Amino acid sequence: MNRRDFLRQGLVASAAALSPVPLLAASQNDAASAFLAKSFPDLEGASVPLSSYAGRPLIVNFWATWCAPCVKEMPDLDELSRKYPDMHFVGIAIDTQANVERFLKKVQVSYPLLVAGHGGIETMKALGNRKGGLPYTVIFDGQSKVARDILGQVDPADLDAYLARLQAA
Repeated sequence: MNRRDFLRQGLVASAAALSPVPLLAASQNDAASAFLAKSFPDLEGASVPLSSYAGRPLIVNFWATWCAPCVKEMPDLDELSRKYPDMHFVGIAIDTQANVERFLKKVQVSYPLLVAGHGGIETMKALGNRKGGLPYTVIFDGQSKVARDILGQVDPADLDAYLARLQAA
């Protein structure tokens, strides 16, 4: 083996060993699977398994009643949920059930709201929101894989365009 071939094989082996893509994809898929295996209570206290939303695109919005950008984007998300009835929209409150119930007397949405409490912050971090900021939206494709995530208030036009492409796929 000449020196050039030796170096080329060494570089290929090093690149394969150091490549983060398969590890990131695997860990993201593992996190998505773990998340979708969870259940959260609805506002009546019934446990809702996230797996019940499998098979169609799922838009999960983590929010809180005290989060101004969360409150501001909820009417936009509600409008998009009505525009895309073949997709599931779910709000997961990083808050208490009592706060969410009081909030819904002022602002109503047509998509289901579940309550994760403050433990939901760790759930968000596992999905990729390492800072734990709100609002945080995760879009799962029809195969329950994370297709996109958005930290901060959604841009309704951007999200609408993305969902239209996802629906067409």
